[in-house]
Amino acid sequence: MKHFLKKTVWLFVVAASIVTLDQVLKKIVITHLSYGEVWSPWEWLTPYARIVHWSNTGVAFGMLQGMNPVFIGLAVLVSFGIVYYYPKIEKKDWMIKLALMMELGGAVGNLVDRIKYGHVIDFISVGTFPVWNIADACITVGVIILLLGVWLQEKREKNGKAKTTQEQADNEVSP
Repeated sequence: MKHFLKKTVWLFVVAASIVTLDQVLKKIVITHLSYGEVWSPWEWLTPYARIVHWSNTGVAFGMLQGMNPVFIGLAVLVSFGIVYYYPKIEKKDWMIKLALMMELGGAVGNLVDRIKYGHVIDFISVGTFPVWNIADACITVGVIILLLGVWLQEKREKNGKAKTTQEQADNEVSP
């Protein structure tokens, strides 16, 4: 257990920080804005960026509305999967670790909303893009970092295999 905690401490610290920030900001929005109400510090900024009290029972872009129980189960499974897989990742694959920290924080942040309110609280509105929150941003950025990290990992492994194959060929040719 001590070994597990040592390998996952940063996973839990970063994810808990994301969940805390996400939940605190959502609480501020719920407390100060009525549902659908918009706030912007400057009127000229409103068409481009604003805070709005909104909710979503589906996933990104308002897809799959009304499937809250499915997404609760999925968030729990993904969270356990991340916690299980994270300690197995090598230190050099820090991008994959960072991605999973962000994804866990985002998944748990939205999971708290789904359990507590029956929907996810969204509040960041930019241009005509659908309304989102900190948890959504962490999940999205986490996926991008994960894809980049996996690509770099595969490239590194491929280069390592190519180097090993070349060294073997050089040794076979040498007298």
